[in-house]
Amino acid sequence: MNLKTVAHHPHIPSFQTPNKKFDRNFIFPKISYRILGRKNNRWITYCIYPIRELENAAKISPVTEEVEKIQFTEESAATEIQEFSENDSIWTQMVEIVKFSGPAVGLWICGPLMSLIDTAVIGQGSSIELAALGPGTVLCDYASYVFMFLSIATSNMVATALARQDKDEVQHQISILLFIGLASGFLMLLLTKFYGVSALTAFTGANNAEIVAASNTYVQIRGLAWPAVLIGWVAQSASLGMKDSWGPLKALAVASAINGIGDIVLCRFLGYGIAGAAWATMVSQVVAGYMMIEALNKKGYNGFSISIPSAEELLQIFTLAAPVFVTMMSKVAFYALIIYFATSMGTQTVAAHQVMIQLYSMCAVWGEPLSQTAQSFMPELIYGANRSLAKARTLLKSLVIIGALSGLILGSIGTSVPWLFPKLFSSDPEVGREMHKVLVPYFLALFITPSTHSLEGTLLAGRDLKFISMSMSTIFCLGTLLLLLLSRSGYGLTGCWFVLVSFQWARFSVALRRLTLPNGILYSEDATHYEAGKLKTV
Repeated sequence: MNLKTVAHHPHIPSFQTPNKKFDRNFIFPKISYRILGRKNNRWITYCIYPIRELENAAKISPVTEEVEKIQFTEESAATEIQEFSENDSIWTQMVEIVKFSGPAVGLWICGPLMSLIDTAVIGQGSSIELAALGPGTVLCDYASYVFMFLSIATSNMVATALARQDKDEVQHQISILLFIGLASGFLMLLLTKFYGVSALTAFTGANNAEIVAASNTYVQIRGLAWPAVLIGWVAQSASLGMKDSWGPLKALAVASAINGIGDIVLCRFLGYGIAGAAWATMVSQVVAGYMMIEALNKKGYNGFSISIPSAEELLQIFTLAAPVFVTMMSKVAFYALIIYFATSMGTQTVAAHQVMIQLYSMCAVWGEPLSQTAQSFMPELIYGANRSLAKARTLLKSLVIIGALSGLILGSIGTSVPWLFPKLFSSDPEVGREMHKVLVPYFLALFITPSTHSLEGTLLAGRDLKFISMSMSTIFCLGTLLLLLLSRSGYGLTGCWFVLVSFQWARFSVALRRLTLPNGILYSEDATHYEAGKLKTV
């Protein structure tokens, strides 16, 4: 499609008359606008329209030669409009959503898959080491979500720089974010080295010395990979900002294969136990980080270039990602609290919970691409030039339907595995019985999760960041109080999982209510709140 870009060109007239309010549709009935980004405190846009409309505009322009240099075609404008109108039906939208989000699923499942492989292999050897994976994965996996802001900021800043067609700026943004990732990785490595035992002891309790010892072995080995993990996250998000999901997916597929083979060799054949699982995971994460960097290099960028950001750039990054940081912290803290309360219920109970929470994490991430889809498609419909709230509501309906179907399928499969094949994860029959006790709340929590991701992704796309961060914090506080109450009342592991059900359904209900309000982002025709100049976050 032969398109040109007009970025606030000084010679392109505004086409306004002094005595009449400017009517864009009067002069350009087929015009289409896109927002590229912001530079020097000015928002840069481009517009697409037929050549005869430019000729008409040139007649009222004092500088016609500049307009004549721009070549458009009737076919390009018609194609643009046709591409947009093809997504009107729900079925067509659902097909496009699946095509867009399908490859991204692999990016989300590889992380939980590595921990699940560790869980399955370790569970065949020792219930104590299986129980030790609970607090160990909290410090290694859940703590990494604290740095999700790096991923959000990288995708946003790289995509904006690409829209400006400024390769040097893209490289600079990647370099400063790589520095932040590397510095954060070494900070986490040092914290793990010197405070790992203290954190595990506080988490598991002083009476679980054998669990602490095994868990610390796992944490110290995996902690060596912290720099590679966070650098890999930045490189992966940069590739996604360039609309490349296959490069990162390839890297994570190789890492998962290395982890699986390493677990089997080191744990089952060489008998290294939980230490072998940690080494296999650590090596796989380092390999994944290197492959992410190489994927950037193949695109013409230097993935090994690191720049120290200025104070203004640091402020921009953290301002951009602060609401997402609060939201992620609330979710991570809540899952960590459930593991904390389960840890005091005995070795078999902790082992059972470790299996179930890993299965849950493995299944729940299948809904994350729906959130990414909402954040990619919704902005244009909510506050873009082609604003159409009716189409935004139709898109949300498609996302929720796909989320409900995904939740039903994932819940059924995820429940069937521990119900029918508990010995896949532990040969201890008591662990299997504890797993069976939580199957009902496990299904209820998993069923609603993908739809919840769709709704929260729409709120993020609509820049309702203050609400989503405040609502998540409130739900976290109420869930913590309920968890404390049920735990002290003797409801055991089943009570913990029903609190998780309440947590997930509360998120769904609150987000749905917010999006269906008459003055909400999908119904209010007043777009002044979402004016481009006031937006700081994508």
